[in-house]
This record gives sequence, structure tokens and C-alpha cells, in this order.
Amino acid sequence: MRRYHSVMRRCSGVIILSLLIAGCTTPGPTAPSSEKRLSTHWAASLHIPAVVDLAGPRRDGQLMLALAGRLSLLGPNGLVGFARGRDGYATSRGTEPYIALAPDNNVGSDSCSFVPDDVYALEPGNTPAVIRIDGTGRATRFVSLPNGSFPNGIGFDTTGAFGHRLLVTVAAGGSTTILSIGCGGTTRTLTRLAPRTEGGIAVAPPSFGIFAGNLIAPDEISGTIFAIDASGVARTVALSGLPHGGDIGVESEGFVPLGLTRRSAAYLADRAVPGNAHPGTDSILELPDAGLVRAGVQSGDLLVASEGGAETLDVRCRRTCTVRHIAAGPAATHAEGHIVFATVR
Repeated sequence: MRRYHSVMRRCSGVIILSLLIAGCTTPGPTAPSSEKRLSTHWAASLHIPAVVDLAGPRRDGQLMLALAGRLSLLGPNGLVGFARGRDGYATSRGTEPYIALAPDNNVGSDSCSFVPDDVYALEPGNTPAVIRIDGTGRATRFVSLPNGSFPNGIGFDTTGAFGHRLLVTVAAGGSTTILSIGCGGTTRTLTRLAPRTEGGIAVAPPSFGIFAGNLIAPDEISGTIFAIDASGVARTVALSGLPHGGDIGVESEGFVPLGLTRRSAAYLADRAVPGNAHPGTDSILELPDAGLVRAGVQSGDLLVASEGGAETLDVRCRRTCTVRHIAAGPAATHAEGHIVFATVR
């Protein structure tokens, strides 16, 4: 706990971009190198019951957390409840309400813009939706989703490839529907036939080579990392080469921001799921600052972690993609949601 608060104190007000959205595809699937020795390891940095996702940092340097059906902020003053008032936010504790933090992007087609630091949360259940929580903590139903659908991924397009819109993945049988949502709530269906995906999703930055601007989404069942472009066409970025299956395979991801140094760190939610083969630790995991550099991770790389054990890959794409297995977490880890970064200038 002391170490995490130290990181947040150093970063408050000067944390730079954390990317919550991913991108896409490759000619010829790539598997990780066969190197066995891992360069670094995730370690529990703060015990937080029922944590399921992280977003941010916000402009004030704090991370937004989804936990126990509520939201909280984590910063120099520790954990502070957010959106707990009369019109605040609450959902079922047993669901996976992944979250995304709005960037500062104008959307001309909707004649409006997303307000920076507003939170957008998936609402699974009988009446699925996307919930908007503004900076004052007031929650409203932003868009309703079809009854019976299961939303399982959310992230913003910060590149413009998808028109700077909010992207949501919805499970539909053995495939995925991808929705593009404008700041005014206008919703477009990009495809109903994307491969099965779930978890942290992100749009690839311009530096991600052949998949720049694509939505990157993992599939825990097959262990495949997919890229989907703005027309809805999906391709394979890489084969994870990690154990795969329900509650085991690749699920969490995040793009490494610019300015990676030895004072940068990655964070990941480790949710407790009693009775599971990977029961979790109810913690935020940290990939130590120097460990990222020691592992050869660079700005613009994609980190992808498995749900079971947080086995972590570093994916780098230019004309082709390379995949390296660089880290793992405690064996009990039950990783969820996005990987976020705190980076000091």
C-alpha cells in the first residue's frame, strides 16, 4: 500500500495519458517467443475488495476504480468514494461493469464533445445500457442496449479512426457486435459478426504499425488477439500462446503511453472470485516501474494479460508484429478489465 500511494503522490497532477482503447490485425498470426525466463512480475500493491476495473488517470492524477458495484477515486489521499450521492452510481456487485474515462475529443457529427473525465460504465443485466457519470457524480442512462444482450467491453477512440466515438462490444452467441456511440448518444452498429471477445479493449495508436487505428480486443476462449477496423473487418494480431479458456485466457490490455521511463508503472485489477481456479486477491496489481524498462517494453507497445495468473505479453507491431511473454502475477490472480499506466514526466 505504501508503495502505491508513493507512486500516486509522485504522479498527482503530472500523470500523462493512460490509453483505454485498442486496435487490430495481422497477416499471419504471431505467437510469443519461446523464451522461458520472465523479465518482471506483477505484485499486489493495494488491497481493494471487489475491484473489477481501472480507468485513467484523470487530469488531476487520480485513478477511477469500479468496485463492488460502485466507483471510487484513488490518489494521494487514498481511496475516496465517488458518485455516492442521491443521483449517484450503483449497480449489481456481481456483474463486470467495465469503465472508460472520456478524453477531450470533439465529435462534429453530433455537434457536441465528450466531457473530459466523465465516466462511462457498462450496465449488464436484464436492461443493459451504458451509464454516464459526470464530474459531479451524477449518473444517467446514456444509451440503452438490446434486452438480452451482454455488453463486455468499452473504450474510447482517441485516434479518430472511429470518429472519436465510444466503442462498446456486446456478446451475441459465438460472435461480437461492435457499437460506435457519439457524444450525443447516436449509436451505429459497425458489425454483428466480429469474433468473440471480452474484457479490456483499446484503439491502437498511430505507432502500432499495420494495426494503427484498429480496435484491439482479446478472446479468452481461443487465446487470440484480434483487430477490428472501422468498417467492422476483423483480423488476427497474434496468437497468445498462453493457456486459454473461460476465466483463464487473455482478457486485459492497455497501450503503453508516450514517455515510458523507469518511473512508469502499469496497474491491473485482481478481482476475488471464491471457488474459481484462480480465486483472485482483491487487489490492484502493479508491474514495477523499472520492470517495464528491464523487460524491453516501449511506448506504443500493447500489454495483454490473461485472466488466470496475469500472464502478460508485450506486443509490438510495425510491418509485422512481435510477441514476447514478459511477466506473470501471483498464481491466484483473477485479472479483469483494462491495464492502465501512471507515467511521470
